[in-house]
Amino acid sequence: MEVKDLNPKQVFEIFDQITKIPRPSKKEEKIRAFLLDFCKSHGLDAHADKIGNVIIRKPATPGHENAPTVILQGHMDMVCESNDKSFDFENSPIETIVDGEWVRANGTTLGADNGIGVAASLAIMTDENLVHGPLEALITMDEETGMTGANNLEKGELKGTILINLDSEDDAEVFVGCAGGIDTVATFQYNRSFAPTDYHYFKLDLRDGLGGHSGGDIHLGRANANKIVARFLFNLMKKHEVVISEFDGGNLRNAIPRAAHAVFGVHTSRKEDVRIAFNRYAADIEAEYKGLETTMKLELESVDKPDFTVDQTTSRNLVLALYCAPHGVVSMSRDMPGLVETSTNLASVKMKENEKIVVTTSQRSCVDSRKYDIANQVEACFTLAGATVEHGDGYPAWTPNLDSAIMKIASDAYEELYGVRPAVKAIHAGLECALFQQNYPGLDMVSFGPTLRDVHSPSERMHIPAVERFYEQLKLTIKKVADLKA
Repeated sequence: MEVKDLNPKQVFEIFDQITKIPRPSKKEEKIRAFLLDFCKSHGLDAHADKIGNVIIRKPATPGHENAPTVILQGHMDMVCESNDKSFDFENSPIETIVDGEWVRANGTTLGADNGIGVAASLAIMTDENLVHGPLEALITMDEETGMTGANNLEKGELKGTILINLDSEDDAEVFVGCAGGIDTVATFQYNRSFAPTDYHYFKLDLRDGLGGHSGGDIHLGRANANKIVARFLFNLMKKHEVVISEFDGGNLRNAIPRAAHAVFGVHTSRKEDVRIAFNRYAADIEAEYKGLETTMKLELESVDKPDFTVDQTTSRNLVLALYCAPHGVVSMSRDMPGLVETSTNLASVKMKENEKIVVTTSQRSCVDSRKYDIANQVEACFTLAGATVEHGDGYPAWTPNLDSAIMKIASDAYEELYGVRPAVKAIHAGLECALFQQNYPGLDMVSFGPTLRDVHSPSERMHIPAVERFYEQLKLTIKKVADLKA
């Protein structure tokens, strides 16, 4: 069976089209054109704003013109991660696979985050049988790498008073809050040194870790590839003179790094010591992650002498900083049991052509002061190591409103359909809702969506039955709002 043949058919047909359109963050021209062409072909009023968001409007079903206007909100870009580093996300379609009750991709991220939210919005907008009040859809750009679209949404673009965010990832859960976030970037300037000729060189390679979303999966204790590679080098440096030629790990600030490698050398007289140390270390890592990281591979191989090495001071400082930099859950919420309050992700290490090494990290918290506190701790760590540190603008937390009318309506809709009251929660991942409140302070907002797993990784998958429940909940929520008076 193909994705387009799944139920609800109107949603999966659109989702199937979306998966065929390249849409990396900041390169959304093709998906934006698709959205505008789709709306034109269906007679919908749509336009792109100055930053590149797409806004769509549909008038109310006759007799429901006075109902509150509902905004359906999702984002057009996707996280691009692949098991095959040569996969061209800018030009190639995602190859989808129906695997039992799940949809996944063939070795890449699926893009259900947030392609399924966009597909549901378009399905609602083209459903001629649905009773509804005035509708708007807001499809933002560049959510994954900076929330640029939400940050730059101008006053007056939206008319609605209720917003339903369709970017959540758990069936039978309704979200009314999320963590705020900030990025912290450390830059090391290094000098090139001649690679010693009397040294033996190795490549330490970790790949095929689980990775995952740095908000939604950070509490699961998955391996951070950067930390594991740095830990081996740290232990090696305690006993031997080590030179480093390469260190590369991770890709995206909001993904737990699932792969990393380092090219390093030791004096030829110590090469067997390195192999012995590696065998012991690999056994330790296997034992530590037994039953969790079942596909992760850690390998050591000999390589040719590189063209250069990083100067000794920077090499040492880089390894020390990566090893001691915090990663993972920092604290749990006391207000909402089970919710991660504060975390940090040691996301990526990249060597640049201009003799710079850039380390990207991201911090999240539902308490703004603690978000800045953990960001400052990361800054202190890398500053001590001699790096230059900068913080991004960040985004605020979405503070839960447990008196929200749309939260109650959405919860009632799910319970009416399935006989189960959905859990009301906040999420540690970042949603755009808090940013909308800056220019639209009166918005009543809620977020829900189907079950997704392992987003931001090539293992991303979407539960097919949950999509149908999600869409039915969305339709009934909209119908219930249509019966209200504005």
